[in-house]
Amino acid sequence: MNRAVLAGTAAAFIAAAGGGFIIAQRPLTHALAVVTPADAQEARAPVYYQDPDGKPAYSSTPKKTPDGRNYRAVPANADINFEDIVAEPMPGPNSVGTERKIKYYRNPMGLPDTSLTPKKDSMGMDYIPVFDGDDSDDGSVKLSPGKIQRTGVKSEPATRRVIRTQIRAPGTIQLDERRISVISMRAESWVQKVADVTTGTKVRSGQPLMDIYSPAISSAAAEYVATITSKTTSGDGLYGRGSRQRIMNLDVPDTVIAEIEKSRIVPISIAWAAPRDGIVLERNAIEGMRAQPGDILFRIADTSLVWAMVDVAERDLGAIAVGQPVNVRTRSLSGRPFAGKINVIYPQVNRETRTTRVRIELTNADLALLPDMYIDASIETGGADPVVSVPESAVIDTGTRQSVFIDKGQGRFEPRRVELGRRGSGYVEIREGVADGEPVVISANFLIDAESNLKAALKGFSDARSPQ
Repeated sequence: MNRAVLAGTAAAFIAAAGGGFIIAQRPLTHALAVVTPADAQEARAPVYYQDPDGKPAYSSTPKKTPDGRNYRAVPANADINFEDIVAEPMPGPNSVGTERKIKYYRNPMGLPDTSLTPKKDSMGMDYIPVFDGDDSDDGSVKLSPGKIQRTGVKSEPATRRVIRTQIRAPGTIQLDERRISVISMRAESWVQKVADVTTGTKVRSGQPLMDIYSPAISSAAAEYVATITSKTTSGDGLYGRGSRQRIMNLDVPDTVIAEIEKSRIVPISIAWAAPRDGIVLERNAIEGMRAQPGDILFRIADTSLVWAMVDVAERDLGAIAVGQPVNVRTRSLSGRPFAGKINVIYPQVNRETRTTRVRIELTNADLALLPDMYIDASIETGGADPVVSVPESAVIDTGTRQSVFIDKGQGRFEPRRVELGRRGSGYVEIREGVADGEPVVISANFLIDAESNLKAALKGFSDARSPQ
């Protein structure tokens, strides 16, 4: 109903009453007033001008857009109103109580102050009416369609999806402890010759490294030769086996022992070979040197399989397990991934960094991964089964309580406490509190939460104190 018709209806109503008039007193914007033609003309006069496309561009004087279109004139009666005004029909002679009942009036500034009758605050602002049904006892919050549109409230149904999270951790490349060999003498020896092998040289299993002379080895070899060539003891297998074991106890290579058995000659020097394929990490053998028992002459490591030692934060330990796949990237070989699996989770947390060491096995066929090289590991966690989840923006987390707002329809929103699970890709698992398919508020939920808190405060105040 426009204002002109409203004015005519009011005039007829006044005439029927014998010159008097009756105005139903309404709080705030619900008061009925007589509108004169001058007032109607003033209400239609533009108060400002707005961009014709609805963009947030305004002008107090007529204006044109860059493409030559006029700005839209906005009259006073079409101005933006941030209060939800519900147009109610004017009561006629046959109307029978179609209006909602006002329960009480609340402070317009949100203060915990209520009144049973219309009232103004200290600044002259009218108290806001609260109707029956607007403050239900189920804890829900009701918003008008206009407020929902202005605040940008959006809902989305909770759905079942697979949630995966990547845990990133720094680390370094280390040698496999099981693939390191040390060459040392078990008896006093002299190094007679060293092969052309240096630190960093790649060697093959059985490749000669040095020639050594050891009186103890020569004596054991001579005894073994005499045993297997003697007519008295050559047929005694136990006796010959004891002589052979003595040579073996001195760590003489099997190839050397086999050559002695074949030639029946005691060698003056023995060629010592590499025990495995790998890289020479340490070379201490020097020609002519005297080596005491236990002195390390060579250290060789097989780097075809290496370890990635990464530090995982304490908060992520519950999401990892032995056998999980890991992608490793080096800072020097950017863009090249190395695939591996978690082999060991060390049972200790670093007191200073609050991290735990995790060991990952990596194949290194081309020997591109070098010891002590920096790496970044990405561990993918999460199950393969879909779970009920909502966007992370839907959860209101106070630190001690997590909750969401369920969209019940018709502008009503119900707060509900939830139990969260895994997080990943912008979603969070809901273990308890929300069923699959229930609509959940994902945008502007903090504004609804503020409205809910205000409502709870007003209700608690009104329950504790009788309205004035």
